[in-house]
Amino acid sequence: MKIKIKLHPNSSQEKIEKIDSNNYEVWIKEQPIKGKANKYLEKFLKKYFKKEVKIISGLSSRKKIVEIF
Repeated sequence: MKIKIKLHPNSSQEKIEKIDSNNYEVWIKEQPIKGKANKYLEKFLKKYFKKEVKIISGLSSRKKIVEIF
């Protein structure tokens, strides 16, 4: 399953908001420096969906496509 994520790094809160079945907005506290936000996003989504998660597109963008196994 593939979903689209709009990421808000360096936020004061951490939450996930479902827009529709394939689109989510995610706020995380991690800063987007040297891939730290991407690694944290994968852990955060893994905990949320309780499945394996991998970013497949948008590594240097706020708009990402994520695959859930």
